[in-house]
Amino acid sequence: MVVPPERGPAGLPVWMVRPNMDNIPQIALPEGFSMRPMRLDEIGLWTDIWRDAEPYFQIKGDTFMGVYGLDLPAVERRVFFVVDEPGVAVGTISAWYDRNFKGVDAGRIHWVAVRPAFQNRGLAKGMMTFAMNRLAQWHRVAYLDTQSKRIGAIKLYLDFGFLPDMDADGAVEAWREVAKDLKHPALAAAGSL
Repeated sequence: MVVPPERGPAGLPVWMVRPNMDNIPQIALPEGFSMRPMRLDEIGLWTDIWRDAEPYFQIKGDTFMGVYGLDLPAVERRVFFVVDEPGVAVGTISAWYDRNFKGVDAGRIHWVAVRPAFQNRGLAKGMMTFAMNRLAQWHRVAYLDTQSKRIGAIKLYLDFGFLPDMDADGAVEAWREVAKDLKHPALAAAGSL
């Protein structure tokens, strides 16, 4: 028996796959911003950004370790901050991985956040370009997961070549929910949405 996905505060789980790493949109960060790797002594900073940016869930003190704790050495190569000109971190993204996603070694866009005071400035697009270029160095495919109420994030991911993973449990219901609020060519191509 298949158990349907559970609806949370941010909606239903949504999975997306990028079948190749070709033609990554090359969008620069806005002037005055740059990317830098996270250091392991900055877990508190990562947590603070997420607490500031996350509207649906409580970010606990142990969230970072629950997400990345199984491979801390990879953090400094795969987790990044976007910083302003003085060097203050205002967002984070990771070019993470899954050694066995549907039987392949896949890259994973993971835990993307921008502080509310810095949203709607084009930072997420530049962050995605940076993380996707990193993933392309190591992986041939990529995936991510999010939730159905995160319409802005889903549009960004569709614009970066991620497609609905219709094989995931509950995918049709979740993507129909997304399609009510988001009109996008990739969703129209998905068919029965």
